[in-house]
Amino acid sequence: QVQLVESGGGLVHTGGSLRLSCVASVSIFRINTMGWYRQAPGKQRELVASITSGGSANYDDTVKGRFTISKDNAKNTVYLQMDSLKPKDTAVYYCYADLYADSPSSWGQGTQVTVSS
Repeated sequence: QVQLVESGGGLVHTGGSLRLSCVASVSIFRINTMGWYRQAPGKQRELVASITSGGSANYDDTVKGRFTISKDNAKNTVYLQMDSLKPKDTAVYYCYADLYADSPSSWGQGTQVTVSS
């Protein structure tokens, strides 16, 4: 099990930017996949972006070109840079980690992102 601590959420206006951070309790160099989900009120949790141990990134179509996922192995941290934010990006964002390809996901506590119009 991996412990994850997120930070960086907040309130911004439309078009603004935020950077989320997720610090892991183990070396992320050995984690198969990490990423971010989000859950808006009344909606299911959806995958936003993920990054593999090799650095390959994937994005949901709704955030392509606006969000960038990256990682710093030395700091055991994964980041989600969110630019050109829209009100529909408002949600609680959760960091997750899959230590191995077939292991259950570990989750952070979530951080609230609110984008005002």
